[in-house]
Amino acid sequence: MESNDSSPEQAPKRASSPPAPVPAPVIPKSPASDSMEKPTYIRFLVSNAAAGSVIGKGGSTINDFQSQSGARIQLSRNQEFFPGTTDRVIMISGGIDDVIKAVELILSKLMSEIHLEEAEDVDPRAKVRLVVPNSFCGGIIGRGGTTIKSFIEESQAGIKISPQDNSYYGTSDRLVTVTGTLEEQMRAIDLIICKLSEDPHYSQSANVPFSYAAAYNNAGYGPPPSYGPPAGAGGKFPNNKEDRSNSMTIGIADEHIGLVVGRGGRTIMDISQATGAKIKISDRGDFLSGTNDRKVTITGSQGSIRAAETMIMQKVAFASEKGMVP
Repeated sequence: MESNDSSPEQAPKRASSPPAPVPAPVIPKSPASDSMEKPTYIRFLVSNAAAGSVIGKGGSTINDFQSQSGARIQLSRNQEFFPGTTDRVIMISGGIDDVIKAVELILSKLMSEIHLEEAEDVDPRAKVRLVVPNSFCGGIIGRGGTTIKSFIEESQAGIKISPQDNSYYGTSDRLVTVTGTLEEQMRAIDLIICKLSEDPHYSQSANVPFSYAAAYNNAGYGPPPSYGPPAGAGGKFPNNKEDRSNSMTIGIADEHIGLVVGRGGRTIMDISQATGAKIKISDRGDFLSGTNDRKVTITGSQGSIRAAETMIMQKVAFASEKGMVP
């Protein structure tokens, strides 16, 4: 009886075995698809002009990119720069796939515009600087640099991380510079975002307020664009009363002073506004002792002085590299 009862029970099991393959594709793919949908974010720097191109007339381009990608795209306000640079910050958040798609849309647009403007002379290998919290850079580097080396090999892009002891005031962020063609950059950015997103704390860091110019809030894109100083903040960098008496004087070659001042004083005003420091340049002929360098006196908190000095020196160095100065 027992053997007769067991065989009919086994027969239906064999008969029902054909549907068995149905769950097979679902089980292994589910974790991967879940990971690509889990929330993450990435930040990178763009010039003021490039930011305008990303926003588009009346916000049309940024809205289109958000619709196409499903990601949320936010920008720091006009003249709110990442410390030590004159670049604005773009932050993209959403599922991993959505974020990567949005990054590709933005970089593709910016690269195509460079190609249109510079025609034959354009270098196909461009550069994008990602902003990554220092505490998560170790994951990108890996033990003994193994992870970053594998990313470079796999993507064929150049990947360089700024020194940990950078002088950007109030930040615990480092710049990860990715160099290559659009395809190479995207492969590298894909690897970097996926690696960062392995740490469950990374996505939470998107909501941590920053003490530098573009203090990130949770507002979405709209008029005005989303990043701004916290309520009640009086300037780009906190400047306590007791800190305002700090000052330092640096020397800038007389022939380079025009770069620091800018047309109509615009550059020096931008640097002062971005850092909260007061900047004064000596009169013509008033040089640092024993040099032909004009005196540039920077006054403010220690942090704002460091940030202003960095921006001034980078302005001169960048122009020198481009052959804009003798």
